[in-house]
Order: sequence, then structure tokens, then C-alpha cells
Amino acid sequence: FNLNFGLMSLIIQEEFQHILRVYNTNIDGDRKVAYALTAIKGIGRRFAHVVCKKANVDMNKRAGELSEDELEKLMTVMSNPRQYKIPDWFLNRRHDYKDGKHSQVVSNVLDQKLREDIE
Repeated sequence: FNLNFGLMSLIIQEEFQHILRVYNTNIDGDRKVAYALTAIKGIGRRFAHVVCKKANVDMNKRAGELSEDELEKLMTVMSNPRQYKIPDWFLNRRHDYKDGKHSQVVSNVLDQKLREDIE
């Protein structure tokens, strides 16, 4: 009779962060990276998966286990997706109303662009 079934839990490392601050948004460090990124406004599951692949970040890692370099790489891919060969049809701001450019808009900039479009 074995009662050790409850020992398969999350092993927390010393450098583990429970809450990350990315693009003015709190991200849960217990969730896997791709799903944790979806907490940022303007980033969905599919875009988060593509960003993780382009940044060479292990998708099985928890967000709290990311190093500063990996987090920085994720942020650069999210802010400049066209430089990392993410296709235009994948972005959430195609043919901008004012300048006609393609871009991925996240966080506060998304609200700002929406407000500008309405005015």
C-alpha cells in the first residue's frame, strides 16, 4: 500500500518568479510560457506559440523559470515580429488605417490605436 501519489508536484527552483511584469501586465509564473503570454492584451495562443518558437524558448518551461535573456528575446520577437519572418496575415494590425503598415499591437498601444481609429 503506497501513499506517495501526491509527490508529483511543481518543483520550484530558487530563481523562480511567481509574477512577471511584461508589457505593463502581470504574468502568472506558474503557467507554461505560451499560455502565460496570453495574459498580455493583443497576444493570443497561436501568436504566443509562434513567438516562443521564433525566440527558441522551451515551450515546456514555466514562465517563472525564464531567464532574463529568454524574456528579453521574447519581448523583442513580440515587438518586431516581421523581422523574425512571422507572416503579415498572422499580425493583429494589418493595413493600418493611417499609414498602411502591418504590425502587432499589444498592451496599452492596442487601446490607444483603437481610440485613434474611433476618433
